[in-house]
Amino acid sequence: MKIIVLLFAFLFGFGATVKKSADDMKKMQQRTELNEYKSYPNLLPEVEIVAEKQ
Repeated sequence: MKIIVLLFAFLFGFGATVKKSADDMKKMQQRTELNEYKSYPNLLPEVEIVAEKQ
């Protein structure tokens, strides 16, 4: 019985480690993508107002 509880504890610990690693990878990908956009010029469209003033 102790062995079964120990195995469950190991599996739970391994699962938590895998989940944490997946979350860390996702955050790292987001950070990398944001860093790539820093090298681009302004990507917003330029709007020119052509209406007459009243």
